[in-house]
Order: sequence, then C-alpha cells, then structure tokens
Amino acid sequence: MPKKSSLEPLANVLAAQGNCVTHEQAIKLGPTRHEIATHVLRGRLTRLHRGVFYAGGEPVPRIARLWAAVLRVGHGGVLSHQTAAEVWGFADEPSGPIHVSVPRTAGRLPESDGIQLHYSVRLPLAEFKPAPGDRMPAGDPMPPVTHPHDAVLDLANSCLTEQEAVNWAIRACQRGATTPDVLAMSMLKPGHRGQRWRAELTSALADIRAGVQSPLEHRYLRDVERAHGLPTGERQVKTHTGTSVRYHDVRYPAYGVGVELDGVRYQQGDTADRDIARDNSSTLAGVQTLRYGWPQVAYQPCEVAYEVWTLLVRNGLETDFRPCGHSCKAPASPVTAGEARARLGLTT
Repeated sequence: MPKKSSLEPLANVLAAQGNCVTHEQAIKLGPTRHEIATHVLRGRLTRLHRGVFYAGGEPVPRIARLWAAVLRVGHGGVLSHQTAAEVWGFADEPSGPIHVSVPRTAGRLPESDGIQLHYSVRLPLAEFKPAPGDRMPAGDPMPPVTHPHDAVLDLANSCLTEQEAVNWAIRACQRGATTPDVLAMSMLKPGHRGQRWRAELTSALADIRAGVQSPLEHRYLRDVERAHGLPTGERQVKTHTGTSVRYHDVRYPAYGVGVELDGVRYQQGDTADRDIARDNSSTLAGVQTLRYGWPQVAYQPCEVAYEVWTLLVRNGLETDFRPCGHSCKAPASPVTAGEARARLGLTT
C-alpha cells in the first residue's frame, strides 16, 4: 500500500483557500516542520510570504497570491480598495500591491512585501460574507473581501481628484457590482460620514441613475451638455434593426441628433465594427450622428458643445448658445439661434 503524503490532511484547507495554507494551519493538521521544509525543497510547496505556502510550483496563479496576502496579514484582514475592485470585476487590471484592510482595533501590524495595509473602523461589518459554495467566476474560492460598495467608497477616499472618485462609482455601477442607491445609503452609515468627495459622488449617483454608464458620458453630461445649456438628451437609447439591438449613448429625438462617445480605451477591430453598425442604424432611423472621443470631451468641451448646438439649431432648436463662463472657448459668434440659422442659410 503506497505511503500517504503528509499533504493529504491539508486537502480541505487548501481547497477552501486557493490552494494556500499557513505554517500554523499545516502544523495543526499533521505535517511536521521537517516535512514542510522537505515539501518546499522538492517544490511541492512554494513559500509566498513568511509562514504562508502555495501547494504547487510556478507560475503561481493570481487567486493564490490574493489568498496568501490575506493569510499573511491575518487579524481579520480582507482584500480592499483596488484589489477588492479586481475581485468584484470593476478594476480594469490587477493592482500592483495587494490591498488588505484590517480592523483598526488590530493595532499596527508588520509590513510585508507586495501588501499594502489599511486600517478600517468599518471592519468587520464591511466584510462580504459569501454564502456556502460562493465562487469566483473561474470557480476559485472567494477570498475575504470588502463589499463592492465599501470598495468604491474606500477608493474614492484615496482619490486626488473628483473625476477619479466618480469614475470608480460609474465603473462599479455600470458593471453590476453595486447600484447608485446602495452607494448613497452606504455614505450615510457610520464610518462613511467623513467621506471624501461626498457632494460630488452624490451628484454623480443621480447622473448614473439617469443612464450615464461611463466616465466619458458623465463628462459629456456635466462639461458639455449642462455647462452650455444644451437640451437634456436621452441616455442609452435602445433601437432595433432587424434582429439586432443597438444602444446609443445620447439622443436628442426632437431634433434627430445623436452623439456617440468613444472612451479612452477605444480600440479598433470588433469595437469599430460595432460603432459602424450603430452609426448606420442611426442613419437609417433619420438621426444625424456626431462622434467624439475622450480628448475632445475632456479637453475641448466648449468646442464640442458649440458643434452639437449648431447641428441642433440646423434641425430646429431655437435656444441660444450659452457660454459656460468668461473663459468659454466656444466661437464668439454666432451665439443666437437666429444668427446661426442665417449663417447656415436657413430661413427663419
């Protein structure tokens, strides 16, 4: 009868912890210190942090590194900030250091390479409690992590600008990790009453409820449409062409005008094909479409607003252009609908 491996008693713990185990857990379940050292020497265990091992060799999967960070910190630590956003699917890429929050009552803990520690007054209440059997999308066991709404508010607290903070809220809501109502309620709870960017987030949540689904759409709404007194457009308008369903970023149905926005991560290939199809469906519906990217909306909002206003006037808008302020960079004239129509050769 073949001799049993001293790792076999660890099977359940490894399965529940991303194939990771602490030295203390291993000793309690069977292997001796000498056997653990032998497993490391022979590549059956890989040391990821002091006292934390992965049951396997290189390359170490990301989920194991996340679990190892939480196990190394201990003291009720959970993944938070950018790493929680990664777990919940609203971060565009893995965080550099792995962010782990512990209850403030844990006191100062030793630093570990590759781990960014945070101290939270909201733990353990901010920890997500998975139901039995809850798994990551790839089937891996879910590591201890903050709720997605807590992750958004933690990230907003660390942001240097309003736009960064609002972007996290938009991204989390657009990808279904949380909702504007949950975020709004969370800001009223103890531990969030000193929330940074509170007023800006509250305003942005109203925009998200109205249909804004990306940071670029939010910029267009705030810096182009509202700042220059344009009509309020309809967001994410659903149309059908044959068996295809399209969603259009902004539409002004009374004037047959649409605006499509290409985000900062806009690429060629399938995305370009979808945009061509979307523009074609607008044309077939009698909608004239203007298209803008991040550079135009972020750095030339006045010029964008003037172009949209001009097309709206061509199609019947009778409202004058409203500069956003003394430093508005839109053309100085024409600024009345009548002047614009005359310049366009349209009869009044």
